[in-house]
Amino acid sequence: MQPTLYDGDILLVRYRTPRSRPLAAGTLAVLRLPPGPDGTARPISVKRVTGPAPSGQSGWWVERDNPAAGVDSWSVGAIADDDVLATVVAGLWPPRVLWRVTFRRRGGRQPG
Repeated sequence: MQPTLYDGDILLVRYRTPRSRPLAAGTLAVLRLPPGPDGTARPISVKRVTGPAPSGQSGWWVERDNPAAGVDSWSVGAIADDDVLATVVAGLWPPRVLWRVTFRRRGGRQPG
């Protein structure tokens, strides 16, 4: 997820449950990617959700922030809803990462 996140960054996440709200475009999600072409498991990853899977497929379309490196839906297809483990709420460490996700209140108004 460079340049947004780097290895070792500490994030506050909200784990998803069957009753969690649908993901919104732009959300950073913690997810399990499908195994590689040789069958080896890929590490748990953070990717940016761009929306529901296209063409009526189930799941979510995710992309990386660095188009020159990494794996995303362009290479593995849509990510199943069960493989989206959590959403990122805030970056906690290092200090350059201190940020939080702003949530919309019901009714469509921004807080603040």
